[in-house]
Amino acid sequence: MNRGFYTIMAAQFFSSLADNALLIAAIALLTEMDSPAWMTPLLKLFFVLSYVLLAAFVGAFADSLPKGKVMFVTNLIKIAGCGLMFFHVHPLFAYAIVGFGAAAYSPAKYGILTELLPAEKLVAANGWIEGLTVISIILGTVVGGALVNQHVSSILLSFDFPIVDTGVDTPAQAALTGIMFTYLVATLITLKIPDTGARYPHQERNPIRLIVDFSNCFTTLWKDKLGQISLAVTTLFWGAGATLQFIVLKWAEKSLHMPLDEAAILQGIAAIGMAIGATAAAHFVPLKKSLSVMPLGIAMGLIVIAMTVVHSVWLAYPLLVLIGALSGFYVVPMNALLQHRGHVLMSAGHSIAVQNFNENMSVLTMLVLYALMVKLNLDVNIVIVLFGLFVAGTMVLVMRKHAANQLKFDSVALIGERKH
Repeated sequence: MNRGFYTIMAAQFFSSLADNALLIAAIALLTEMDSPAWMTPLLKLFFVLSYVLLAAFVGAFADSLPKGKVMFVTNLIKIAGCGLMFFHVHPLFAYAIVGFGAAAYSPAKYGILTELLPAEKLVAANGWIEGLTVISIILGTVVGGALVNQHVSSILLSFDFPIVDTGVDTPAQAALTGIMFTYLVATLITLKIPDTGARYPHQERNPIRLIVDFSNCFTTLWKDKLGQISLAVTTLFWGAGATLQFIVLKWAEKSLHMPLDEAAILQGIAAIGMAIGATAAAHFVPLKKSLSVMPLGIAMGLIVIAMTVVHSVWLAYPLLVLIGALSGFYVVPMNALLQHRGHVLMSAGHSIAVQNFNENMSVLTMLVLYALMVKLNLDVNIVIVLFGLFVAGTMVLVMRKHAANQLKFDSVALIGERKH
């Protein structure tokens, strides 16, 4: 890997860390406001809404400028969204602004990998990116949990500057200050991302034509025998992963009797497993073998159901590590395959935009269903069983579709193809 790749990794690490710390801080703010429990998963829903609404436009934006500049601008948008919480803007709206920045950031972050690296290095690159992102999730949730802890926030608020009135007077504001500083670090790092020299044809600016162009890209990827399988798997994974974040928090509260700051650590434990799985996939799964990991998706769905019989923190830790490891090992190769196939069929930014649209439609759908189940006061164990069966069942259907494709055409042979 070259030096530019490591700069991208550093920028992604700090930006993702801040995103995840801010989620915990925003949950704490909703709790302070005595908001109903069903509103908590809506935070993530509002965050990913931009990925869906802007999908037709962010790909063109990512391809219209050098990717490093796009990442710089979008990090500034994240800072603005975080800053709105200082002015008592509702956390749902403020976090939606951060999501706006993240939606435009993502095609640049992943698109630059296909510009910078050859196809054979994409699985390894994705393994490193996902592994580091997971580490940032671990630290982000832990940092977010620590910042909303009363003892830590009281220490932060005890610091004062002579003459200057910082306006940081509450525990929430102290947490937000630390998170904004993290976003600033990520923004400064993006200034060092190299220009890959990749240039695309003049990007369309007419909204109607952009939507038509996006629709064509969407159809192309779903009709492709490899694209449709990898897209189905990653779409399921990210929807399930976002929902599992909130299920773990509720499960920790009900079954393990843990407060929010401690429950946030459990999210980090699952992320440790994902980092292990992602790293292992980067070492052991070449791009041409990426489809062989699909059975692990079924295994993950079934093992999630075991959460219903766990009532000890010390049993919860290895279970969550295992769930995370299975997730990381099967999603990283599929993500790399999807990026490569999208790059072959269309431009990097456009293919990532299509991927984000599908994945975040899945996130929106599953979070709305989860919020509805919380609203109906369904027992958390029932929610976990339904969740696990849905993941396992959907993966069975995807594998059957792939088998049917293979009977008609050797789609795996397409993996080695390059754009001419």
